[in-house]
Amino acid sequence: MKNYFVYLTADRHRGAIYTGMTSDLVFRLGQHKERSIQGFTRKYHASHLVYYEETTDVLAAIAREKQIKGWTRAKKIALIESVNPHWADLSESWYDPTTPPDSFAERQPTERGRGRRSE
Repeated sequence: MKNYFVYLTADRHRGAIYTGMTSDLVFRLGQHKERSIQGFTRKYHASHLVYYEETTDVLAAIAREKQIKGWTRAKKIALIESVNPHWADLSESWYDPTTPPDSFAERQPTERGRGRRSE
């Protein structure tokens, strides 16, 4: 069964916030951190994973991403701080910038008690 992630990245504590959805969180974060794709995260350096949710339902993930994108900045900050009050980079313990991009799919984020999982 495939997993899908809705995630928020930021450039710093209470800085620029990006909301996205992916089926490969490790690979996608690598793209953000390496700034390999044009767009918001490249422009604002929003590469720190500050929040994520996981589900096996792609339609639920898409709907949740759209829901969060429609929220005010204050509501997004409240969501982040409900599980990550210091805006720590949740990928810090498992993201390795020296790992080639082809290897990202083999790595999985470890459970750190932050983020949510729904099914």
